[in-house]
Amino acid sequence: MATVFRPARAEELQRAQELVVRRINDLTERHGFGPMAALRSPDFQLFSLRDDPDGLWVAEADGEMLGFAFSWVCGGLWFLAELFVSPVHQGRGIGNELLTRTLDQARKVGATNKALITFTFNITSQGLYIRHGLFPRLPIYFFNVEHDALIARFQGEELRYTDIEQTAAHRACLAQIDASTVGISREKHHTYLLNDTTTRGILFYAGRDCIGYAYVNSNGHIGPVAVAEPNAMGAAFRTTLKIAAGTGASQVSAFLPGVNDGTLSIAAAHGMRITFPMVLVSAREFGDWTRYLPRNPGFM
Repeated sequence: MATVFRPARAEELQRAQELVVRRINDLTERHGFGPMAALRSPDFQLFSLRDDPDGLWVAEADGEMLGFAFSWVCGGLWFLAELFVSPVHQGRGIGNELLTRTLDQARKVGATNKALITFTFNITSQGLYIRHGLFPRLPIYFFNVEHDALIARFQGEELRYTDIEQTAAHRACLAQIDASTVGISREKHHTYLLNDTTTRGILFYAGRDCIGYAYVNSNGHIGPVAVAEPNAMGAAFRTTLKIAAGTGASQVSAFLPGVNDGTLSIAAAHGMRITFPMVLVSAREFGDWTRYLPRNPGFM
């Protein structure tokens, strides 16, 4: 049967996420980590499809979805959010063809850098990315902790904070922090998060100065978190942990870069443990990862 590669349609993104979840859990279980992914509504994929449909592609044959790829662009950064092929159809070059099509999005917009986050143990995919000029740069660890264990360990300095409002002043603060931490504007992604009813956005302050931001999902997941200065990250993370615990979710979780020594130490002191090891892959180095915690491998 001939494989067809075509742009994804809105009505099939839920089915694409079913493929993604199956593939992630197949991969993590085979490496002894147990299932990681749970099926959710493809809200961010739909948002990105409306923003730029060039980043979402499907591989299919006789009506069966064989693979799915999803990338987004912010400023000069092209980011591969998802690239998964059904296990029974691997080894046929489908992943490479999907990657080539999403990379065309980067070419069209003149992206100056390309990046993604993948599992450290996903060596087959890393080989594919290296052949396309994307190299492993930075370890990122998924941490989580049971709610009750976290509550019993709260300690240390916290920051004053307020909810993010969709005002020019708050937008300017977000833009300034993003420019200094990851080097790009993420204005459209803030719009997505601030309109997500399951997510709370907060701004951190020292005196009257805005020094960072964080988002917390109602399921207890933290991220992204960004601060203006490295020495503010510890207090920002501690504050965000307390807010996440306040959601009442059974667990609190976050993705922590391996270079972020202070945050890793705080996570360990609060009973958080590494669940999955991941790695940032990029065409060239970017960002100050002592001042930025990603949301997840698809959002960054």
